[in-house]
Amino acid sequence: MQNIISSPGQTTTHPRATLTPRGVERLRSGHLWIFRSDVAEIEGAASGDTVRVCDRRGRPLAWAHYGAESEITLRLVSMSENPPDREFWRARLQSARRLRSRVVDDNADAWRLVHSEGDLLPGLVIDRYGDAFSIQTLTRGMDLLKSVWTELLVEEFGANLIVERNDVKVRLLEGLPMTSGVLFRADPTADVERICSENGLRFHVDLLGGQKTGAFLDQRENREAAMRYGRGRALDCFSFHGSFALHLARVCDAVTAIDVSAPAIERARRNAELNGIQNLEFIEGNVFDELHRLESEGERFDTIVLDPPAFAKNRRSREAALRGYKEINLRALRLLRSEGVLITCSCSYHISESMFAEMLADAARDARRQLQILEKRTQSRDHPILLTVPETHYLKCMAARCADYSGIDFGV
Repeated sequence: MQNIISSPGQTTTHPRATLTPRGVERLRSGHLWIFRSDVAEIEGAASGDTVRVCDRRGRPLAWAHYGAESEITLRLVSMSENPPDREFWRARLQSARRLRSRVVDDNADAWRLVHSEGDLLPGLVIDRYGDAFSIQTLTRGMDLLKSVWTELLVEEFGANLIVERNDVKVRLLEGLPMTSGVLFRADPTADVERICSENGLRFHVDLLGGQKTGAFLDQRENREAAMRYGRGRALDCFSFHGSFALHLARVCDAVTAIDVSAPAIERARRNAELNGIQNLEFIEGNVFDELHRLESEGERFDTIVLDPPAFAKNRRSREAALRGYKEINLRALRLLRSEGVLITCSCSYHISESMFAEMLADAARDARRQLQILEKRTQSRDHPILLTVPETHYLKCMAARCADYSGIDFGV
């Protein structure tokens, strides 16, 4: 990445990107992405460089990371006069830290420190697990800064262990390889498996083998909220490492957790043992099939959680995803007792909150249930949503109560 700051009387030529009028309009709207079709010209830049973004009259507008391989050709990083340098990145990291000091409770030591565009750092994700950090550099520009971020984490946080989880397919769109491993280890004995705390519970975390950067941190606040609604007999679907199930086990009489992955179920059992929880049973199986089986056997639950993986990876899969969401919500509602609570989630960005609500209403009608929406939630606050970048708002979570419908004729 070039980092050239002019001295008085010195002429410096920076790589330049010239925008079309539509590109200028997009920049001024506050979005941080400029697509290839909105770039009129690139001068003197290699992929990954920091470039000066200008309009067609040559007026400087911003600084951006240039990615020649991606349809998102420019990712805006600064509106300052000077190009970003090491101290600029340190200031951004410190700003992200100050936000977390306000929104992360003291009883959690695993949380997101940098949420990419949400923290004005496109292409960078940093998650903290105690004194260990897991980073993802998802664009050419941020990947060239990997050593800088590693150094800053040591300087600012005294990191004992830093790993990279760059084994995600989105890097292929940037022409980057998929890779993972240890970037820094202050203590040679530091293990990549950690025990971390969340809402008074402890969890095993595998920083190199776990999902995402080691765990699903974006549901942390929603899992705490689930305890406010949980009661009686509970069902946790797509349980993975049992995070929702363990929270519900603290307030419910009995909890059943379902996941298709045998290794995930084993990790969930270890987490239950770690917390001394015994009112929790596990079923290894396909959730769609298990919901059908439970319904056919006449089972009923007072609290149900649906936290599936993203069904819609792109716009083309939206309709199929909505059918999948409706199927699991319909079957869950048929299993829910009157006055029971359904906590249902979608992490598919391409399914909007309004689409999700409409799907849930359709499922309720087909299940002959009346639902009262108790709460609409989103990702935890350490995953901030940038108002001008709607892509940063991806997680939907609704808590809905099955109203007592006795005596109501829904018709045929």
